[in-house]
Amino acid sequence: MAIRGALGATALRVRCPSLECTKCSSNAGSSSSGIRRGRSHGRVSFSAKDVSAFGRNASLLPGGGVAVGDVGVRSTQRRRPQGIYAEVKVQLEASGKDTADSLPLTNKILELLKDDGDPVNSASSDSDRAEFLDAAKKGNLVPVYRRIFSDQLTPVMAYRILVNEDERDAPSFLFESVEHATYGSSVGRFSMLGAQPAMEIIAKENILTILNHEDGFREEKIVDDPMNAPSEITDQWKPVMLDGLPEVFCGGWVGYFSYDTMRYVERKKLPFSHAPEDDRGLPDIHLSLYKDVVIFDHVSKLVYAIHWVQTDSEKFKTAEDAYENGKAQLARLVNRLQNGQRQKLSTGAVGIKIGHYWDNKQVSNLTEEEYKANIVKAKEHILAGDIFQIVLSQRFERRTFADPFEVYRALRIVNPSPYMIYLQARGSIMVGASPEILTRIQKGKVVNRPLAGTRRRGKTVEEDLQLEADLRQDKKEVAEHVMLVDLGRNDVGKVSKPGSVKVDRLMDVERYSHVMHLSSTVTGELLDDMKSWDALRAALPVGTVSGAPKVRAMELIDELEPTRRGPYSGGIGHVSFNGDMDIALALRTMIFPTFDRYNTLYSHSTTAGTKNRREWQVYLQAGAGIVADSNPDSEHRECINKAAGLSRAIDLAESAFIQQ
Repeated sequence: MAIRGALGATALRVRCPSLECTKCSSNAGSSSSGIRRGRSHGRVSFSAKDVSAFGRNASLLPGGGVAVGDVGVRSTQRRRPQGIYAEVKVQLEASGKDTADSLPLTNKILELLKDDGDPVNSASSDSDRAEFLDAAKKGNLVPVYRRIFSDQLTPVMAYRILVNEDERDAPSFLFESVEHATYGSSVGRFSMLGAQPAMEIIAKENILTILNHEDGFREEKIVDDPMNAPSEITDQWKPVMLDGLPEVFCGGWVGYFSYDTMRYVERKKLPFSHAPEDDRGLPDIHLSLYKDVVIFDHVSKLVYAIHWVQTDSEKFKTAEDAYENGKAQLARLVNRLQNGQRQKLSTGAVGIKIGHYWDNKQVSNLTEEEYKANIVKAKEHILAGDIFQIVLSQRFERRTFADPFEVYRALRIVNPSPYMIYLQARGSIMVGASPEILTRIQKGKVVNRPLAGTRRRGKTVEEDLQLEADLRQDKKEVAEHVMLVDLGRNDVGKVSKPGSVKVDRLMDVERYSHVMHLSSTVTGELLDDMKSWDALRAALPVGTVSGAPKVRAMELIDELEPTRRGPYSGGIGHVSFNGDMDIALALRTMIFPTFDRYNTLYSHSTTAGTKNRREWQVYLQAGAGIVADSNPDSEHRECINKAAGLSRAIDLAESAFIQQ
């Protein structure tokens, strides 16, 4: 509905939104501030589109004036913004229009000016307080939040403001996404990041460590199943989601579950004592609890700074105390984003051909002959009826002087994917571009998305289409994919209501920078007595990285692969306070151990102003699905193709940030 009002031009002036308006004598007119062309009109119509423009273009003028996007409202007397929206409301009401009609526009102006850092009028502050106190009656975990403009802030810059370059051991995360179309892609709507978690859970086999940074204590104990720990901690909380927050992860657990997490579920058949050599000593589970989260909405061009308040904490005598403390904590977060020291990030020159494959700068933990021999052994088990399919991987190692965050910046260019991951955990930094969901729960809907069947990308559109046709007609690839869809249906069915499991999409083709895959989507409705953690337990690890039957395939993987997989083929993602979950399969993920080994080099620069760099050890792992008619040469080549994008990101980071 359009909001119409007659506005006086004495205290306020409405500038025409069009540079070619027929009501204006010319488009050469200019406001005294130089902000806007056009002439003033006695009446103006504010449509939904106009209101949307406020969110895109609002900006404050020196001295407290305001110019607002396509609807150029400004103060001719350079008054403080509160005077502006107060007068807008008065003038609209004076026009004889219904107050209810005028409020949406004035409230929009109020919200945007408030979020840009100006003083909030008492009515707005009272409204926020009342909303918080009302929510505190419904639960004991309530968010407070602010919205700020994103036009001078990017997710990469915001992360570097919150986490200094030398804080590589500090748990933190930056998650972004790219949505895929048939032949192209677009930036996902939301990016999210967080630092300084309130709590951490670290599990190494059966030793569970809980680090409570908020209350200042640690606990270490031996447990049968560390996967129960996060839900035991957060089950006592009753979160309340506010209407103004985006429907994405706004706070909760963030971290990873290794491939070996399955050993907590299958303790008899897959004990840790039967696992391959653990040569890196990484945790099997690492989760951090984030009460401070920053969300970028790339559509509305807004940044949400969010802080969660535990209202029944012993720190607070009343809900009022909790609210005041929460607002103070939130103000510190916003101040860091707006006024924190901005580290200078190198722009980086893209001087290499991104699509070219690697040139063997890494070493596998298996020779080509050893990997092919493993395939032959696996096929013998398949022909004997022991298994139907198995996924065998090999782990590559590479050294680089590029910083992990520089590699992440390069990976965003080289291999944009639905799950772009930069995760600083205990003992390692993970940089990934995962194409696949491990499990997702949103409002009770369970989603599993098998991704199997691979071809390289073509050099031309015609070749790409030919390779797609070849993939769809490949009986081996199709049979393998259908088998994994059945596994996905079984995993979803374990935690879903009877009759709710269905295959929404079957054998679509998804394209990535170096390869294309067959993709299907399986969904179900979560049982009332089940939680998202139950769905994760049922899914880990998915059949696309283990095989079928799952447990027997994993027993053979223990025999054939020389080292533990660790985070590879496990899951990386988040579990919200409200129980929603989005865990990506840890594929195409690089692992940077953060502990210095005795053979780590350091570069010594002779160029003035250039820092010395440490050498990083990087692990890249990739696998291939083996069935009865698999060709060992082809499966080995598939591992190389899958890892190509990761290694190329390191090449780009070295070229852009070191060699320049």
